[in-house]
Amino acid sequence: MSGPLSGIRVLELGSFIAGPFAGQLLGDYGAEVIKVEPPEVGDPMRKWGHCDDKGRSFWWPAIARNKQSVAINLRSEEGRDVVRQLALQSDVILENFTPGRLAEWQLGYENLSKANPRLIMTHVSGFGQTGPRAADPGFGSIGEAMGGIRHTTGWPDRQSTRAGISLGDAIASLFAVIGTMAALNERQHSGKGQEVDVAIYEAVFALMESTVADFELGGHIRGRTGSVLPKVAPSNVYPTCDGADVLIAGNADAIFRRICQAMDREDIADDQRYIDHESRGKNQTELDQLIAEWTSGLPVEELEALLDEHAIPYGRIFTAPDMLTDPQFAARELIERYEDEVLGQEVPMAAPVPQFSRTPGRIASTGPQLGQHTDQALGEVAGYTQEEIEQLRARGVIS
Repeated sequence: MSGPLSGIRVLELGSFIAGPFAGQLLGDYGAEVIKVEPPEVGDPMRKWGHCDDKGRSFWWPAIARNKQSVAINLRSEEGRDVVRQLALQSDVILENFTPGRLAEWQLGYENLSKANPRLIMTHVSGFGQTGPRAADPGFGSIGEAMGGIRHTTGWPDRQSTRAGISLGDAIASLFAVIGTMAALNERQHSGKGQEVDVAIYEAVFALMESTVADFELGGHIRGRTGSVLPKVAPSNVYPTCDGADVLIAGNADAIFRRICQAMDREDIADDQRYIDHESRGKNQTELDQLIAEWTSGLPVEELEALLDEHAIPYGRIFTAPDMLTDPQFAARELIERYEDEVLGQEVPMAAPVPQFSRTPGRIASTGPQLGQHTDQALGEVAGYTQEEIEQLRARGVIS
């Protein structure tokens, strides 16, 4: 593998999304990622999301890309011994077990760092490694609820909603990547590893801007506002006559004046109700109605041409078909296709993000078959002989 993390070995212990998505990203950047899965069943993500007619997930090829699959029974002492040998040769352990579980198995940081003091262990859990709820089970949805984002998502007159993706898990994984890379950088100076503790609810909360200060200092509780940005107008989703929805962001005086020119309504720009940012915020609903009346009389391509002509920020609300055909997506090569051995067909997926000018990330392989790299990892990394590997397999320790 090439990439800015080339030469770093990550041992991934965990399943589902929070944690494994971080492993996907680290692999994208060139790290060698060895994923430990339970024999016979593997990671539940192998069967999550939309699947083919044999129950094989379309998600697995992406979230497990660039990873080696090693099937080890962690519930056996021999299996845990194998993990200890792999950890001895690893830079990072990425795990998302319930806090305390690895310590029960003598696989905690205190145990493993004695033999490998340069080891970094990144934990991803619902509530973190400490506190009264540390041992509670917690998924991304719980983190979204407690972190605050669920309360602010949706329409004000309805129950809060989810974003449509596993947002809490993804945010926690992003912070896990950031924390891991920061710890790797610090290790260059100190020569020592450390633990990185990511709680899903805390990762969500970190994105909540001034929510707490708004309440404590101003007595305001943020709520759901639908598609608008409160007190910033025009900034909303507007319909076209052919059924498209386009987000237009006129977040500055000069941009708003250009919107008025595109509408052929320069009189609105000089209307005292819309003359400046504060005035437009106070009259947001009326202004949105004026713009929606204009956009709803145009087909989307004609509207986009006018917005381009007047340098107005906009973006159509995309679905998958739009993404697959959009010129900007194509120019940036954002969607890559790879032949997947398990599915037996090409799978489109997001290319590594961000782009690097000298050491680009890349996708070397899609999600592996369960245990595909067991012999390779145990032989080349952990130092087992082929005879020892066969004995472990015969005893059901690996598969």
